Amino acid sequence: MTAPERPPLTYADAGVSIAAGNALVRAIAPLARSTARPGADAELGGFGGFFDPRAAGYRDPLLVAANDGVGTKLKLAIDSGNHATVGIDLVAMCVNDLIVQGAEPLFFLDYFATGKLESGVAQAVIAGIAEGCRQAHCALIGGETAEMPGMYAPGDYDLAGFSVGAVERGEQLTGDAVAAGDVLLGLPSTGAHSNGFSLIRRIIERSGVALADSAPFAPETSLGSALLTPTAIYVRTLLPAIRAGRIHALAHITGGGFLENVPRVLPAGLRAIIDAQPLPPLFDWLRTTGNVEPAEMARTFNCGFGMVLTVAASEADALAADLGAVPLGRIEAGTKGCDVIGAAGLWGSDTGWTASHDG
Repeated sequence: MTAPERPPLTYADAGVSIAAGNALVRAIAPLARSTARPGADAELGGFGGFFDPRAAGYRDPLLVAANDGVGTKLKLAIDSGNHATVGIDLVAMCVNDLIVQGAEPLFFLDYFATGKLESGVAQAVIAGIAEGCRQAHCALIGGETAEMPGMYAPGDYDLAGFSVGAVERGEQLTGDAVAAGDVLLGLPSTGAHSNGFSLIRRIIERSGVALADSAPFAPETSLGSALLTPTAIYVRTLLPAIRAGRIHALAHITGGGFLENVPRVLPAGLRAIIDAQPLPPLFDWLRTTGNVEPAEMARTFNCGFGMVLTVAASEADALAADLGAVPLGRIEAGTKGCDVIGAAGLWGSDTGWTASHDG
């Protein structure tokens, strides 16, 4: 008996549409072109993207690379149907890691993965990436859109980003200039940025507040919109002061909060002492609703400050005024690490929490 003839299979039959992918590339090409800068034309379509450091004005640059994602903040974007800002978060998480080395972000590449490509969602996400690149003055020179049936639940997607920056040799920030007596300044955050969202989502569950409801800490907006406020991009704020030699070190306050990130830029024998500031309404709501211990707050969230600067005491007042920064504390001789101290005692420490403070 002759076996029945089987119809030919196509990639589309397997759930992958090459045509949809090509249409997305055509749709996002103007977004990429809008990020062009000296050194890159930001045209898409090649197998790789070129960047010319000399055209960007560099003589003897060191290249600095960073990659990151957005974490489970994506789940809030998906659940609320708001995909417009997570692309900014993606860029911010990468370029803020470059600026702490003193490096100017030059170019960015993204990776967008989903089970089934929904062009409207993908285009909204990539429009956010382009906006983040414009804010950071870096070129979006390429990326990858992966449609992988069976890998993701319907409607889900994931993001990753990769950025390269440059700093002239000898001008990089390594923390070597930090000294006892230096002052700590904090640049305000725009919210939780892109860290701690697994805990935030648990707190939302406990609160019983829906994403579409008014935010308890910001009644003029919905909870979902408030939590999706994009991560601040600090590049243009900080670059002039870095190039003028006014900053000794920078710490990007991401996962690990103050306690994990500030010590990363300290030489041995120096300790950061941070004076706990009143928590902004978002973080106070998270603390009280989740009954989160002070040390856990200091180790998980930015608590209102997305970047910590270490500067000479003689520069502190002028830099705070120039940058819109807030005095946060000081550098002292001691075991390398970080303490967060409030009126009631030790609020948080890299060696453990020992006393409570309401913040």
